[in-house]
This record gives sequence, structure tokens and C-alpha cells, in this order.
Amino acid sequence: MSMAATRPLGTGSRFDTLLIANRGEIACRIIRSARRLGIRCVAVYSEADANARHVRLADEAICIGPAAARESYLDSARLLDAARKTGAQAIHPGYGFLSENADFADACAAAGLIFVGPPATAIRAMGSKSAAKTLMAAAGVPLTPGYHGRQSGRRVSQRAGRRHWLSGADQSLGGRWRQGHARRRGEC
Repeated sequence: MSMAATRPLGTGSRFDTLLIANRGEIACRIIRSARRLGIRCVAVYSEADANARHVRLADEAICIGPAAARESYLDSARLLDAARKTGAQAIHPGYGFLSENADFADACAAAGLIFVGPPATAIRAMGSKSAAKTLMAAAGVPLTPGYHGRQSGRRVSQRAGRRHWLSGADQSLGGRWRQGHARRRGEC
């Protein structure tokens, strides 16, 4: 990964044009913040979002494809091409879509673009709850007692004595959650 892709502002990585790889309110907020910093904003939009507010607020807007997100907002190649065509030096993924996609962060760096977000290594490290907890414990970060592996999860649920919610160790926000019952042995 290029170091240019991970340098914070103020350390020689200043850019003047930012492509916002998102839509809706999150894109509007990014545009407002970037404008306060004097940064020119490029909005991307699908065919369905051509008249959206974020498109009107931006300094420039470029269509990246059909309405389906997988063919527009989730298409890394289209986003990188839009950045190249508009002269953007940085891409802000916003929230959701490609914001937690390490491969997209790497692709931005490979294209010589600044990815406004965590480096790909951090995205990968935090992508697994159990790996993230191991990393944080090794760094001395205090952790809430609870699930730290398959067997300990069963012990915690059996001690709880009440209903609780469980998520898989590799699930992120919005992943699959299920209700557990602490008194049902082995179902956690």
C-alpha cells in the first residue's frame, strides 16, 4: 500500500478534489465538511439518483451506472474511473457501501488516490471480531468480559441465566443476530 494513501492531512497529503463514493445524507454531510476545508467535491450517482440532493450540492457530478448498487456504488472500477475522469486525488467512501472494504482501499492506493478512511490493514484486522479482540488485548486495551472464542461464549451464556443476543464472531453491524437462551445447553 502506498504511504500517500494513509497520511493524515497536514503531513503533505493535502488534496483539492474529493470524490464522494456514496449518496444521500452521508454524501451531503461530507460535501459540507469538505467545503469548509476548501476542498472541491465530486458526487457520484446512479441513474436513479440523477436529481438527488447530493448531486445538486456537489461542485461536479458524474454518473456511475444503473440504479442497482452492485452496478454503481459498489463497483470499484467505476468509482476509480470516475475519480480519474474528474481529477479527484482522494475518495471518501462515506458509510456502508465500500467503507469497510480493504480491497477497495488497496485499489485506491494502487491508483495513486488517497482513501479517506482507515488503511486496508486496519480494515482487515478489525473485520473479524475475534481477531480484533485478540489484537486489542495484545495492545493492552481493556475488554469487556464476554465472548472471546467458541467455548468461552457457551460459558458466558450459561452463566447469564436470561435471554441475550448473540452474533457470529465474524459478523459486523447488520450481520446475523439470533436470540439465545442461556438455559439451553450447547445452543449458543
